[in-house]
Amino acid sequence: MRRLVVDLEHAWDSARLRRTASGPPADFRIEPYLGHGGSEGVVVRGRVLDDPPISDAVAGEGVGAAVRRSLRQFVTDELPGVPLRVTVGDVSADTLTDREGYFRVRLHPAHPEHPWQDGLVELAGDYRGLTEPHATALRVRVPGPDAAYGVISDVDDTIIETGVQRVGLMLRQTFTGSALTRTPFPGAAELYRDLEAGANPFFYISSSPWNLHAFLLAFLRHRDFPLGPLLLRDLLGTRAGRDRKHERIEEVLALHPQLAFVLIGDSGEHDPEIYADIVRAHPGRIRAVYIREVRLDPGDGRVERVIDGWDHDVPFVVAADSDAVRRHAASIGLL
Repeated sequence: MRRLVVDLEHAWDSARLRRTASGPPADFRIEPYLGHGGSEGVVVRGRVLDDPPISDAVAGEGVGAAVRRSLRQFVTDELPGVPLRVTVGDVSADTLTDREGYFRVRLHPAHPEHPWQDGLVELAGDYRGLTEPHATALRVRVPGPDAAYGVISDVDDTIIETGVQRVGLMLRQTFTGSALTRTPFPGAAELYRDLEAGANPFFYISSSPWNLHAFLLAFLRHRDFPLGPLLLRDLLGTRAGRDRKHERIEEVLALHPQLAFVLIGDSGEHDPEIYADIVRAHPGRIRAVYIREVRLDPGDGRVERVIDGWDHDVPFVVAADSDAVRRHAASIGLL
């Protein structure tokens, strides 16, 4: 079924591009995502679309406005084959967007600035008759030498209640809420700010689609969570969300070899199994694993199987709330 949906989407995109290829895009837009890296290199991602920017949420707006904004996040006109030049620090790299409009480049600036390095993504050649220059600023998270550890956190049902296990609830909250109305779990933002301690970098890795990047970034800012790269997935990608999440964590570990990490997730999907794989594959790199208990049936045995097979010195803590994570983190010196 996934393969069929992907094929139908590609057919629709091909037909749309044939209809519009005779003229320049009306609303050409480069949307870079927050990047990350350091001495081992820098990774920058983004997407190029033929859509006007999505409006920001405003206090007191109705459900209709929220639904229209949410739908616009998913109904996009992506632009394939766009020539781009990405510049970070003293280096540049050229790339082309893929068939879904995404781009990804890895660069090696000599001395990236911390905690944030500025950069630029610009149109690097002719594309469907566009004549004006197009450039968009980007930012890259670069941990400094004073970082004691990094934090890799899930998003859905870890810091924001999404209801992934209840499809109807998840869809209702996704399409009728906004960055202003969606609420985090109690104490989560305060806990994350204390874990950050002004220097420790955060990386948010989720199975949510890239379409929600702008919404999630606005949510983090509005609720005063530490800002950090959001590493998501293609909405209709052919790879399983679990595999993609595993790859994103491996990318973070590889680009930041000087850091140990704290892993925070939830019991709703595959975080316990993924984190167990990471601990096993990277001895000495993980300081603690925290799992928020959100299962509809806490006795289903999935988390317990991970605990029963746990043979590492790394603490694996299943927590009912943010206060439980805080108490344990303080007891082992993370706070």
